[in-house]
Amino acid sequence: MTRADAMGLLLAFIARLITGAQGHWKGCPPKAEQRIYFANHQSHLDWVLIWAALPLELRATTRPIAAKDYWTASPFKHWITREVFNAVYVARQRTDDQDPLEPLVEALKNGDSLVIFPEGTRSNAAEPKAFKSGLYHLAEQFPDVPLVPAWIDNVQRVMPKGEVVPVPVLCTVTFGAPLQLQPGEDKRAFLDRARAAVLAQRPVVN
Repeated sequence: MTRADAMGLLLAFIARLITGAQGHWKGCPPKAEQRIYFANHQSHLDWVLIWAALPLELRATTRPIAAKDYWTASPFKHWITREVFNAVYVARQRTDDQDPLEPLVEALKNGDSLVIFPEGTRSNAAEPKAFKSGLYHLAEQFPDVPLVPAWIDNVQRVMPKGEVVPVPVLCTVTFGAPLQLQPGEDKRAFLDRARAAVLAQRPVVN
């Protein structure tokens, strides 16, 4: 076992110890196939929670998207995102001729699965913001890759704003039924449908 493998197991253990990181596969089973998981975005811990909720055998081929400037700012953050999570780095500051989706497209061409957050930024709102166009363009370029909606619940309470020590709170990741871009479906209609699919995974509060 490599040092990166050992660190991955440790991080998954810590994530599950603090949050439970329970994966509820409501609309599809966990399956060793290429997928794009897309979810609501409320915390820096979001992609760690999805990764920890996946079965061990799926983690090696499921890659989160990470802001390059932030996650390569220190040797440790760079190592952990590169070696443990095998993150796909994206640049938040780009020149006009740079395609922001290029690293994601390359990963999908290599057969990897991705974890993305179509809102593009974190939000403390009860519902996700309108989805940006990246998910639509990926669905257009990779029509055979299932798009799996997910709802991450309670993660914003694990690390309240301004706090540096995680608070133990039970978190869940609910995975819904895969969807795909329909023939002739325009961008906004697709993105609204994808957002609705994420919202549909919210646990029902009695």
